[in-house]
Amino acid sequence: MNTQINLRMPDELLEQSRQYADKHGFGNVQELIKESLREKLFDKPIISKEELFLVKKLVELSKNNNLFGTEEELFKKLKRK
Repeated sequence: MNTQINLRMPDELLEQSRQYADKHGFGNVQELIKESLREKLFDKPIISKEELFLVKKLVELSKNNNLFGTEEELFKKLKRK
């Protein structure tokens, strides 16, 4: 279960957060905030910023080149050795 929260911040902080999120591969400020909290709470991010950037690039390239198939095809490809 997820709980929604509201957060107020100065406009300048929000704009800088948007710029940082965009520059470092976060989809939006919400993702940046959640990952920042994970880092503070658990000391080790689940996925690094570089890994997140690479995953987002892979998704973008896959979408642009119509590389998506069915879920079944994807799992078959992932099981290959």
